[in-house]
Amino acid sequence: MTSGANAESDAGVSSANSLLSSLQRESLDASVKQVLHRGGWGNPDVLLIEHGAEQLVVKDFAPRALWVKRLLAPFLLRREARAYHRLAGVPAVPRLLGQLDADALILEYRPGTLLSRALAGKLRPEFLEELEAAIEEMHRRGVVHLDLRHRSNILAGEDGRPVLIDFASALRFDPTKAWGRAAVAAIGWVDRRALAKWRRKLTPVVAGD
Repeated sequence: MTSGANAESDAGVSSANSLLSSLQRESLDASVKQVLHRGGWGNPDVLLIEHGAEQLVVKDFAPRALWVKRLLAPFLLRREARAYHRLAGVPAVPRLLGQLDADALILEYRPGTLLSRALAGKLRPEFLEELEAAIEEMHRRGVVHLDLRHRSNILAGEDGRPVLIDFASALRFDPTKAWGRAAVAAIGWVDRRALAKWRRKLTPVVAGD
């Protein structure tokens, strides 16, 4: 069982490496299927691209001003990449596939529906418990998202399970150290408050309550 899982993981890494090696900046514009989000002066464009038979997400600072690309983007891309690395293997978090170049990250595309009050009573019964479990695992690994209140950062995936995206604002702490666990416990209230918000919005109102 373990060897089979390892073989599957190795095959996935090999496939991702092959895919990334054939994706070039010069061909990016022709591969764009949709602009998922147009970033402001200090944020990347988020692009859905088609590359061969695959759909990928590219977070791209290339259109930003030179000073942003030289000073701000490297810090933001490095911080987000490290959060994704820390959360590798968490089912609710898309995989970081690599870096296109100095200006862009490449991520697994996880299609889904943005959370809203309109989904109350329509999600799988386990959704909120799965969301709570994903946040707890994220915190156990020393990552605090900080922006889960925003409806664009949590999706109901195609399989009905929660998907957490956009770790640009995330903070990382060392979960093996007492101070790191204390920091997550203290700052993690931001994520827990966001969870409480989604519980209120997504729990159906029963007539007579």
